[in-house]
Amino acid sequence: MEWMTSAEGWVALLTLTALEIVLGIDNIIFISILAGKLPERDRDRARKTGLSLAMIIRILLLLSITWVMGLTRPLFELFAHPVSGRDLILLVGGIFLIGKSTLEIHEKLEGEDSHGAAGGRARSFGAIIVQILLLDIVFSLDSVITAVGMADDVAIMIAAVVIAVGVMLVAAGVISEFVERHPTVKMLALSFLLLIGVSLTAEGFGQHVPKGYIYFAMGFSVFVEMINLRLRAKSAPVHLHTKYPE
Repeated sequence: MEWMTSAEGWVALLTLTALEIVLGIDNIIFISILAGKLPERDRDRARKTGLSLAMIIRILLLLSITWVMGLTRPLFELFAHPVSGRDLILLVGGIFLIGKSTLEIHEKLEGEDSHGAAGGRARSFGAIIVQILLLDIVFSLDSVITAVGMADDVAIMIAAVVIAVGVMLVAAGVISEFVERHPTVKMLALSFLLLIGVSLTAEGFGQHVPKGYIYFAMGFSVFVEMINLRLRAKSAPVHLHTKYPE
């Protein structure tokens, strides 16, 4: 724990924690949307389970750092492009996220979404946890490789992951309720997940997409949507009490 006695160690911890929280936003959104398909009594448990799995996976990957970095070595070439284990994982994860986001958007548009329905949804808790686990692996791998490039001490990386997941556990419930309460925000979140899926797929094919562009677009869109929500909230009472001439 030598890093605790140095300013550089604390700066690295704060930087990595902030990075983990930012990179975890898409994870929270994905978990929140999937958990929202469960009966209300199971949603909080699904969110906590999903985020706990994300933390465990990231810590295990950090403890297996040699193996993780080995995933960046080329395995074979495809159309003159060297393909590594990391590329394959990002490609599969990106395609899965594109497919899942598209299906969710289709359900919302076609009115096929049935939250908390009995029978067909009764067995969905395990299926949703499996889907969360699959995306946790993809998001965690990308996050860990990024963290390795910013710090040399595994203890700092693990501490940053634990703190970031703690923050996300506190925020997940609020974010989930907000997304469920506002259908337009949920559609916006699904669009972001679709965009992230395209980004992961491009990364898998060796086409680097700077995450700054994606997160700036997300932040700007959320800002505009917050203004829209505020305007709708202010104009709602006017519509309710407006008297029309007979």
